[in-house]
Amino acid sequence: MKRRIDRRRLLKPHRRLRTGSARVAAGIRVLVLITVIMLITITFGLYYRQQHPAIGEMVDEYHGVAVYHNGDQLDRSQGQYYSPDGYYYGQKWQCVEFAKRYYFQALHHRMPDVFGHARDFWDARVPAGQLNYRRGLLQYRNGGDVPPQVDDLLVFTYVNFGHVAVISKVGKDEIEVVQQNVAGHPRQQLAYSQRSGYYYVGDGQQPAGWLRLEQ
Repeated sequence: MKRRIDRRRLLKPHRRLRTGSARVAAGIRVLVLITVIMLITITFGLYYRQQHPAIGEMVDEYHGVAVYHNGDQLDRSQGQYYSPDGYYYGQKWQCVEFAKRYYFQALHHRMPDVFGHARDFWDARVPAGQLNYRRGLLQYRNGGDVPPQVDDLLVFTYVNFGHVAVISKVGKDEIEVVQQNVAGHPRQQLAYSQRSGYYYVGDGQQPAGWLRLEQ
């Protein structure tokens, strides 16, 4: 006697096949989820690293001279820093250190006096256009009749230790400076104006003036 074949049973998917397919689909979903999480983590990490660089990490450069990050604690020093031949740049990674290192490496200038805070770069006793002997640079007052130039040192004296930055661009109504130890702002734009033959930099808390290497 012949056994009757149930065609509906033949066409019905095997339970083991269905279970295996479900497991594969679930595995793919897990892999996709893991991949998405990894991409989000990497992207966030790169963004965080960009916004929060490590102390001592290079965050900019100007004419081949690196600008390093000093963290959010502006009065922090990472130790003293010297050129290979012993010229003292300053405390890592303070604003003074970058200014002196830039002048040494890019402009080949050694300051006669290598010590002092940023505010000490300015000597109120020096007449406009005369030599600041401690720095070996010509000194010009903010609001005087000599405009700032690219590579001048812009000196601020109104805060405890002062601040010094290198002028990188001079435009019609603003200047750009390159600086160190200003968290998140290695470059900054400052207002610039000319009135009746006199030149002014900054709004509010203005710099005392600028120092220039005599050519």
